[in-house]
Amino acid sequence: MALKRQPVRDELSATVPISIVNGFLSGADRSAIARLAERSGIPPRLLGKPGARVTQEQFSTLYRLLAIEFDDEMPGIFSRPLRSGALKFLCLSLLDAPRLEVALHRFCQFFRLVLDDLVLTSGRGKDVGYIELVASGHAPAATPLGKMLMLKLAHGVASWLVRRKMHLDRVSFDFAQPSRANDYLYLFPGPVLFSQPTTRITFPADFLELPVRQRKPDLRQFLDRAPEDWIFVSFAEELTCHRVRQCIVAALPDMPTIHRVARNLHCSDRTLFRRLSAEGTTFQAIKDEVRRDIAIRQLTQTQAPISQIAEAVGFDNPTAFHRAFRGWTGSTPSMYRHKG
Repeated sequence: MALKRQPVRDELSATVPISIVNGFLSGADRSAIARLAERSGIPPRLLGKPGARVTQEQFSTLYRLLAIEFDDEMPGIFSRPLRSGALKFLCLSLLDAPRLEVALHRFCQFFRLVLDDLVLTSGRGKDVGYIELVASGHAPAATPLGKMLMLKLAHGVASWLVRRKMHLDRVSFDFAQPSRANDYLYLFPGPVLFSQPTTRITFPADFLELPVRQRKPDLRQFLDRAPEDWIFVSFAEELTCHRVRQCIVAALPDMPTIHRVARNLHCSDRTLFRRLSAEGTTFQAIKDEVRRDIAIRQLTQTQAPISQIAEAVGFDNPTAFHRAFRGWTGSTPSMYRHKG
């Protein structure tokens, strides 16, 4: 049986670390965790593996199931639930704003009313706009996951409102760099820094003047696709690491050298190395992430033999693939075969 080649757009999709999945499940009882993981296509045994990962589709399915189960559109993330329909009413309040600056002010005011864990503010400085998150003092401080998700929601809603992906000059978090910081490169379209004085995103100030282009009939599709349209970054983004990922995916099952990729991107090897270093990653790390993510997608979405999957991601030797996969995820490929 030949391995069905997935569309390039799917192969570009990064997988989601199990730490984020477990963050959403932290408030659920054991029986609910097993049941919802199974319904999402996630083998429950992976939840206890620190290096495990799931596809974006699995994560999004779990997110929606949790939101329904607990009547909370940010399931268990904040001290008070964000009841079903909150995102709809938020977006409805933004659609008649004349420009994005007004819409972002309303966005921040909405969450000041419904959440106790944080305060959002928006504004502008010299040549930049920003959205900043600070502790409210009325409840335990938001977790790193809560802070990341709130900035993702702000960025996703803003981009949707103006029908244009908002480029981010900088993403800053006031918590320490997590063990898998490279994952943030595939969540935010801009450089990500940790252990900063504030948690904020900054972007070109010109975005604040853009008109709100969405209308009420457009809202249904955005809500139906939540959270895909506001959590995950499109690989059409022009970060160097994203473009390198595109080159590697296009070349598979051959594995291109850094020289070949640099030539495709019209730069020298040294320049490519420097640009990737500035984004906090390396060419080897991106190669491993591409192979890992495509392998996980094929393991969870097809019944192709593991030997064929190994070959599709550039391994001639299945044993070498098993060894590499365990190094990437802490688990064997067979553990990703859903048995439900």
